[in-house]
Formats: sequence, structure tokens, C-alpha cells
Amino acid sequence: MSTDTTDETADGAAGHRSYRRVLTGNPRLAVLLAGYVISSVGDGILLIALPLLAIRHHGQLSAPVAVGLVMTAPYVLSTVLALSIGLGRLRLPTRAVVITDSALRTVLFTVVGLAAMADRIDIRFLVVALLLGSVLHQTASSSRRLVATGMAGKGELFTVNGLLGFANSLALYVVGPAVGGAVTVAFGADVAVLLEALSFLLLFGAVALVVPPQPRTPRAERSTESGWRILRLRPVAARLFFVVFFFNLSYMPVEVALPVLVNGDLHGDGNTLGIIWTAFGAGALLGGALTGFLRKLHQQAVLVAVIALWGGSVVLLALAPSGPVAMCAFALGGFIYAPFTPIAYTFVQSELPPHEQQPVITLWTTGSTLAAPIGLPLSGPLVSALGARGGLLLSAALTLVLVPFAAKGLLGPRRAA
Repeated sequence: MSTDTTDETADGAAGHRSYRRVLTGNPRLAVLLAGYVISSVGDGILLIALPLLAIRHHGQLSAPVAVGLVMTAPYVLSTVLALSIGLGRLRLPTRAVVITDSALRTVLFTVVGLAAMADRIDIRFLVVALLLGSVLHQTASSSRRLVATGMAGKGELFTVNGLLGFANSLALYVVGPAVGGAVTVAFGADVAVLLEALSFLLLFGAVALVVPPQPRTPRAERSTESGWRILRLRPVAARLFFVVFFFNLSYMPVEVALPVLVNGDLHGDGNTLGIIWTAFGAGALLGGALTGFLRKLHQQAVLVAVIALWGGSVVLLALAPSGPVAMCAFALGGFIYAPFTPIAYTFVQSELPPHEQQPVITLWTTGSTLAAPIGLPLSGPLVSALGARGGLLLSAALTLVLVPFAAKGLLGPRRAA
């Protein structure tokens, strides 16, 4: 099934013209996307700052276990809330969710940054703060996408999802880690965390300024079905949901193993880790820019190919003998992965009327991120036992094992879910 939902010529040049047209023709959307980019830069900074804080304050825990706990904490309560929306009848106004989450993260990371500066922080404090302060973050992640696509209209789904992927690659994986690495080396991880707080303060202002309050949805148009029940009526999309979950689950050892590899075998520091993540982002930026060229191809086949090629790139990362080789391997991985998210989200959103999108997209986002609170705590002990390179090879093996199942589920005969 094609995910193309526009009437434009499906080639890369048309995709780039479409990006410019959407941004110049919709200034409010442009401001909103700028706010998203700034907050994603902050999240990119956290990719460097949080693992380094965990390693510095791991106490009696091993460093990989501490990193796993710190990276897991933001997902726990936020997953419970997101599942209440995706699997139940709870509905929250998307604009209000984004604004409230931005305020919470501003407060959370201000407190964490100041406590770290005062040396009043330990691993328990860090885990509890991330646990409580991120309660809305998964729901806000899907809400940000729904707010943006809602401001553009259904005819621009591929374009806006492509823009979100492109901007996310630039901010989260190029600018953010580069800034995070430089700031942690020059000023410390505590200052880097304060920059995350500032980024979400700016997002708060952008959303409050340009996104109008949502009108109340008439009762007759409200979805009373759970996101999973709606998704089951679209069998290929339901199978893709499970493919995305297991793809993300197989990735989780990378989050734990990479900072350990950099600090160990590669003899690097926060700046080295930032450069490697920036290389990933540079690859993802190029891959995102070229995503428009893939619109003529069978979209499910592209998704399966991305999974297979990503597994190969993680093998190269695991075998990297030096920082520059690791940087090149991760850049290749970013280039390969970039089209995955825009294509997957466009596929699902193009199948749904507006009133069914919040439960399904929230469930989808949760399914994408639910792998984190499951996989990260398991990855810590696994990386401790196997070593950083062994953990990366495990991640690659799990990814490659998924490929035939993904191909059967997405490319095989369409059957009832």
C-alpha cells in the first residue's frame, strides 16, 4: 500500500519544493517547527549529558546499569499515561499536553541542573526526578506531531512528517550532541542540562503563541474506540506496529553500549561521544533530505530494507577500532534510518480520520518508545556481561533476526489482524 497522500509529483525535487511551500505559506507552522527544533536540540544535548551524569554519580551500581536506569526513568510513568490513551478512552487536548509537558521539563531540568551544580545529586535523585518530570513526555511526543499535521491539513501529511523527520535529524542528532559534547567538556554536564530546560521554555512560548486553542469536538465525532481496536481494522498497519516495537527493542543496547564504548575502548570523552552522535545526525540529515526520492517505491519494502541495513551498520559500529571509524559507521546508520519514521507515520495517519488519530498515534508512539523502559534496564546488565562491543553485536543480531518476520508481516498476503 502506498503512503503517498498528496497530488504532487513523487520525486525528490517536488518533495523539496513542497517543504518550502509549506513553510512559506504557513508562518504559524514555521514558528511551531522552529520551537520543535529548539527543543530537539535540548534533547540532543541530553543524549550526552544524562549518560555522563549517570557515569559520574553511579555510586555502588556499575556504570552501564546506572546509564540504563537513567535512560529508562523518563519512559516509565509516561508510558502508563500514554497507554491509557492508546488502549482506553482517555483523550487529552493536544495543545494543552504540549504546553504542560514543556513547562514540566523546564522545571525538571532546571532543578536537576542546579542540584548537579551544587553537587547535591546522586543516582536515586536523578532517577526519581526523571521519572516524575517526564510523565507527559510520550503523550506530548505524539501530540506535537498531531498539532503540526493538523495545522497543515491531511493533504500535506507526507510533507509535514518529512519536515519533522528532517528537523529532528538536524536538531536531535547533529546540533544537539555537538553542543552537548562541547558544553559538557567546557562547562560540565550540569550546564548542559540547564540548556535543555531553556529549550523547552522556548517551545512553551512558541506553542502558546502560534497554536490556537482547540475547539471542543462534538460528541458525535469523538472516538470511543481504543487505539488498538481502531488499528486492528487496518491489518498491515497493525503488523507494522509490532515491527516498529521490536525494531526499537533491538536498538536499545546501543543506547547503553555506545557511551561505555567511547569511555572505554575508544578512550574518548563527552566531546567524542557528541561527535559520534553528530555524525549519526549528519547521516540522518542527508537521508531525510533524500526521503522524497523514495516516494515512488513500495513503502513497506523500504521499511524492511531500512531494518536490514541498520543491522549491518551496527555490526560496523561494534567492530570499529577507533573513534573516526565509529563516527563513519554511525553516520551510515543515520543515513539508513532517516526515512523510517516519516514513512511509518504517514502510512498510519493516511488511513485515519482526524477523530481517530489521537488514540492511534499515541498508541503508535508509545509502541515505538515502550521498547525503552523494557530494553534499557535489560541492556545495562547485558552490556556489563558482554562488554560494549558484545552489546552492540547483540543489538545487530536481534535486528537482523527481525528482518524475515518483518518481510512476512509487511510484504506477505494481507490477512485479518
